[in-house]
Amino acid sequence: MPSLKEIKGRIASVKSTKKITSAMKMIASAKLRKAQSQIEQYLPYEKRLTTILNDFLSGYGEEDFLSVFSEVREVRRVALVVLSSNSSLCGAFNSNIIRILNETIQKYRNQKCEIAIYPVGKKVEEAVRKLAVPVEIKGSYIPLMDKPAFEGAKEIADSLMNDFLAKKIDRVDLLYNHFKNTAIQIPTNEPFLPVDLSKQKDAKAIPTDYIIEPDRKTLLESLIPRSLRSKIYAILLDSAAAENGARVVAMQIATDNADELLDDLTIQYNKQRQQAITSEILDIIGGSEALK
Repeated sequence: MPSLKEIKGRIASVKSTKKITSAMKMIASAKLRKAQSQIEQYLPYEKRLTTILNDFLSGYGEEDFLSVFSEVREVRRVALVVLSSNSSLCGAFNSNIIRILNETIQKYRNQKCEIAIYPVGKKVEEAVRKLAVPVEIKGSYIPLMDKPAFEGAKEIADSLMNDFLAKKIDRVDLLYNHFKNTAIQIPTNEPFLPVDLSKQKDAKAIPTDYIIEPDRKTLLESLIPRSLRSKIYAILLDSAAAENGARVVAMQIATDNADELLDDLTIQYNKQRQQAITSEILDIIGGSEALK
């Protein structure tokens, strides 16, 4: 049985840990509000761009649904854009993405595909470098998870599009955590290239009669790359919000556990203290009786 001094030391240690987890929760909450604000400010642009693209595509026949970015080829070379956090203490946020990454790599390995990985985030970059299977690591994008920036997203998107056009890769998948709410982050595996233009047409609204300048093909070739760059930036913001949401929940659980542990230790401390006091009283009484 631990002594009173040891229990008191554990209580002090748990209180110190609780202060840290509470502070981290407050920081994560502030970052989450900022990330949500960024998403809310960016979503109108992305939705409007997508609406324009959908309306533009919906107004024309199948022969117009042609783009260099929609070419479907036999998949021999695959690029995976994988997003994680730069730090831990965010629950299963990183482990879920690494699990999906391993499953995706195994799937493409079974198809005998060459795999290139764009790791966005320190944790996934470390995991990729430890992989036993041969993969090509394309760059390092650790700063993008701390401060998502459109220029960084554009760099990744342009690299992917250039490689796709040069036929260095035949398919691109995006692996990230989608932010649903503070308590729920959904691990997502989403295709990026080739673009499925038929899916855009199926999701059409009422066709809009645009006055097109200079011509349809030029506008389509301009809209699709913009949409692809927008998509990369959107998932950066989405993953950042999901990370901070996961960290808020993880730190809240840690703080609650610290409270429960403090209650148990306090009860144990009081019981032993009471027992020690009782023993001292009995010793005094015993000594007093012996002197009579």
